[in-house]
Amino acid sequence: MSTRKTPAVTTAIVLAALLAGCANGGADEEQPEGEGEVESQTLRMAIGDPAASSVGVTADHFAEEVAERTGGSIEIETHPDGTLFGGDQNAAVNLLGNGTLDCTIISTSVYASFDARMNAMSLPYLFDDEEQFTEYLQGEPGQELLDSLESEGIKGIQMLTRTPRHITNSVRPIEEPSDLDGITIRVPQNELWVNFFGSLGANPTPMDFTEVYTALQTGTIDAQENPLEVPVNNRFFEVQDYLSLTEHIRDGYVLGCNQDLWESLEAEQQEAMTEAAENTFEFRIEDDQRDVEETLASLEEEGVNVNELTSEAKQEFQDAAEEVYPQFSSLVGEEFFETTLEYVGR
Repeated sequence: MSTRKTPAVTTAIVLAALLAGCANGGADEEQPEGEGEVESQTLRMAIGDPAASSVGVTADHFAEEVAERTGGSIEIETHPDGTLFGGDQNAAVNLLGNGTLDCTIISTSVYASFDARMNAMSLPYLFDDEEQFTEYLQGEPGQELLDSLESEGIKGIQMLTRTPRHITNSVRPIEEPSDLDGITIRVPQNELWVNFFGSLGANPTPMDFTEVYTALQTGTIDAQENPLEVPVNNRFFEVQDYLSLTEHIRDGYVLGCNQDLWESLEAEQQEAMTEAAENTFEFRIEDDQRDVEETLASLEEEGVNVNELTSEAKQEFQDAAEEVYPQFSSLVGEEFFETTLEYVGR
């Protein structure tokens, strides 16, 4: 049977609806303009790490918090292993800025290629302890770094912690700075890392991360440096004999999304995502310690020889780092360099 209505029938239905509306409260219960059901949407979260990594777990936690706080109006899908940006994290920053990507969690050492101020937190042996590091990320310096991303078309929602970096190698334990002499070590494509390890007598070699395993396997490089979970997730223990707990550099992560996308969200959705990100910051701190304990145990089980620095050796590393601090001023920007040193009491 046809369901097409005649004009007369349609008019009658409209009038009936209007009368029903008046009977149910009229102007006293008028729907405020702009209030209505928010259209749901699914955002893609691109990360360069495996799904089971700390970044993958963090991305999933953030997604759960956002879904809960927005009542499901925003769903976030995590895409791990750099699949949405070909493994090139510098490209990921550009893709995030132009709107090809919706959201990312990317290291500050990557963002330093776009804004030198991101280098500041990676000054070797800058922070006295974990508390000082988290205060820096949550304080005015961290907020300035987040705000700096707007020029790239990115809304920096939250800084996130990352565990300290350590050195693995296939030559010898690193027990003092002189043990790095002559060792070829892969570093990020970041001048701060190059200058620091060069000053210690090593041969720093910038290299795309996707090439590291093969380079270690073939002996093109002797060593690499990263947070503990990296040699576990990427099975570097198969081609590395020594892990030295140097804690030489800290960097963090930026949880961000495309700026235009952010501005298209309802105010309530922005607030919900901000709160979800703050919750994720606390989650990350708690999860960091578990990561360190579990990954260290895994590396020892795989037969990697682990050594901690003595307090005297760590002081030698700190002294060597401070000697080259003047070189880093230009790599950070003099004003923010001084702001950072003042913030941590140096």
